[in-house]
Amino acid sequence: MEWTLEVVVVPVSDVDRAKAFYADQVGFTLDHDVTPAEGVRIVQLTPPGSGCSVVFGRGAVPDMPPGSLKGLQLVVNDLPKAHAMLTERGVEVSEIQVHGMGTWDGEADLNNVGFVHFADPDGNGWTVQQITARR
Repeated sequence: MEWTLEVVVVPVSDVDRAKAFYADQVGFTLDHDVTPAEGVRIVQLTPPGSGCSVVFGRGAVPDMPPGSLKGLQLVVNDLPKAHAMLTERGVEVSEIQVHGMGTWDGEADLNNVGFVHFADPDGNGWTVQQITARR
């Protein structure tokens, strides 16, 4: 039996601001923004190529303090390209880090050891890792 992670709830304080950040700046695809009942709004977005989405809203999502989610991780096959895309879209993103070596020198192989970090407007923390080959 397979178990797949399909949705992660991201706690936000402002649904419209979070929707704009994830869709317009980070580049996630908007799956839906629905209001199925009075006082209920659900926004779901998916990173390009991912089988797992993020969801936030009001009235039907768990009540968690905005910004309390840390350690979410995205994987890409070209970290410098992802870093450039996030920077160009106005996301405050860390420099490329090589695990155990510090800031990337532009030469070291980033496979499995290259990372950048960013946070959404509420402070929910994300990491982007380069994986170009798996064992």
